[in-house]
Amino acid sequence: MTTSRTTPPEVTPGRRRRWRYVAGLLVLAVLLVVGGRLAWTWLNPMGEQVIDRSQPVLLQSIKDLSRFEAATGTFQVVVDLEKDANFLPDAVKGTRTLFVGAGGVDAYVDFSAMATNAVTVSEDRTQATIRLPRAQLEKPNLDNSRSYVFAQQRGLFDRVQDFLSGSPGDQRELYLLAEKKITEAALASDLRARADENTKAMLSGMLKSLGFTKVTVKFTDEP
Repeated sequence: MTTSRTTPPEVTPGRRRRWRYVAGLLVLAVLLVVGGRLAWTWLNPMGEQVIDRSQPVLLQSIKDLSRFEAATGTFQVVVDLEKDANFLPDAVKGTRTLFVGAGGVDAYVDFSAMATNAVTVSEDRTQATIRLPRAQLEKPNLDNSRSYVFAQQRGLFDRVQDFLSGSPGDQRELYLLAEKKITEAALASDLRARADENTKAMLSGMLKSLGFTKVTVKFTDEP
């Protein structure tokens, strides 16, 4: 029985040399691309490198809280702030900025302000009466991720001044104005009333779970 074998095609030295040249060129191209990118990163004079040299956070104080965060409100305001010069047109001197301020206001009841006799309990310990101060509002907490300038017009002098000052677009005044308007809106809303009702419901539910059958929650300004 005769077994036939297929002889592989012979690779000539010229073809082998050609493939080596192609492989070498591909490796050289990859090295050039990677090296060029690294060189541009290291030598680019306009490039920016961020180095965080911040100091460790220092804990300055800890305070015990004796209040109940009873409600929170989310607010948004569009601040339209315009500054004009007395005798110059707006195109020369003047600014107008539209700023979106968004944040929350918390309403809380301060239990530390309760009088010593604010809680009275019946002799059979089935009824309890509590007198509370009214809810107060925290300072607005603006959300930086949702507060921004979305339109601004500046006169020629203002543009030059901002360019030379190196700190254009100071937004502190806009944030303060947004906080003021949000505070006024929170005071005019029913946020504090909602906090009062939530506090009453919380205390009633807690005392009833302790066995009290009747719980009366009043505020200090109520008869």
